[in-house]
Amino acid sequence: MRNLKRGLILSGCLGLLVGCTTVKTPNTFMFVPDFPPGFKYDLTATYVPAKGQTCTVPGGRNTQLGFNKTNMKYEGTSEIPLYRTVSECPLALNYIEIKVIGIYGSGRSNFSYDYASIAVRPELLERQMGTFSEDGKGEFYGECRWSFRTVGPHRSLIKLLTCKNMDAQGNVLRTRPSTAYTLTQLEGKKVTLKVRLASEELPAIGDTWIKVPRGWKRCMGDNFEDQYAFCYGNDTNFSTFKMVDGRVCTIYPGCTENTEEKP
Repeated sequence: MRNLKRGLILSGCLGLLVGCTTVKTPNTFMFVPDFPPGFKYDLTATYVPAKGQTCTVPGGRNTQLGFNKTNMKYEGTSEIPLYRTVSECPLALNYIEIKVIGIYGSGRSNFSYDYASIAVRPELLERQMGTFSEDGKGEFYGECRWSFRTVGPHRSLIKLLTCKNMDAQGNVLRTRPSTAYTLTQLEGKKVTLKVRLASEELPAIGDTWIKVPRGWKRCMGDNFEDQYAFCYGNDTNFSTFKMVDGRVCTIYPGCTENTEEKP
């Protein structure tokens, strides 16, 4: 009888323990890039004292965390903490800056970038908040476009990247790609930035290239030393330019106007 009572007590304790077990709230969320080929990213997460805290971090040091900052190597997803403690001061995630990097050549300087962002707050108005699907996935969108120009005495071609916000229906907006969530929304979730690449590249500076059937031709301007070389209505005098791979060309992007294969 004594052993039976002891067994009942132990069973009751175990049942109580199981019943009182609490599920730990996740302290991170996953950032997932869905980018065109050749695109990479750097990400910086900024933290501020958590709601209700009056502490400060001396000098503001260590209130940022960098992700994927490994010599521009693409590392896929990043797991980002929502809360941290620095110098005994509890901090909460406040802002995420995403540096979207496009690569257009093999040289060390053959890249350009623009920014996207995620705002994170303890509370937001409902109309300001991003949403999640039932399986805990959120998305926001952007369209990036390459523009081109020439620099230097040989008119070497470089490309610049510009990224704009895009809604779920594919409409391109004026602002950079961005979204906003509350801290509790992000717990254990995944947020994907989906970026598409615009099909058409455009001149970075107006009235410097002329549109022709096979692409764009660079206006000569006064001479090769004329770095701006605006067209000013002159659609007959053009200059060569040097492509990223070193070819001297007359038309962009095809390099030469006769692109048909020889028999």
